[in-house]
Amino acid sequence: VDAVFNTYPPPLKTRLLALRRLIFDTARTTAGVGTLQETLKWGQPSYLTSESKSGSTIRIDQVKVEAGRYAVYFHCQTDLVETFRELYPELRYDGNRSILLDAADKLPEAALRHCVALALTYHARKRKAAK
Repeated sequence: VDAVFNTYPPPLKTRLLALRRLIFDTARTTAGVGTLQETLKWGQPSYLTSESKSGSTIRIDQVKVEAGRYAVYFHCQTDLVETFRELYPELRYDGNRSILLDAADKLPEAALRHCVALALTYHARKRKAAK
C-alpha cells in the first residue's frame, strides 16, 4: 500500500494520506468497527472491517481523468452514497459510487467522518434492522 501512496503526485499524496488517517481515526472511535485491514483492491488503497464484518469496503484514489481530484469510493450496490447525498448535498458525488474531492480545497472533515462511520457500520446496521 505504501508503494501506491508513493506514486501519487505530492499534493494528492498529502491529501490521500490525510484521508487515510481520517479513516483509521474514525474506525478507532466508532463503536463496533474494530481493527481495519488495509489492502489494495483494484490497485487502490482499501479499508475493510475484516475483524468485525461491520462495514462496507472503503477505497481511496486519485481521479485519473481529472487532475487534482481524488475520491472516496464505496460499494455501488449499497445505498451509502444516496444517504450521503441526502445528508451532505454540498459535497460532490460521482453517481452512487464516490465522494469527489479537490486537492486545492480544505478536507470537509466533519462530513467525511460521518460518511466513513456510516460505511464502516453499514452491515451491522443492516443486520440490526433485519432482526
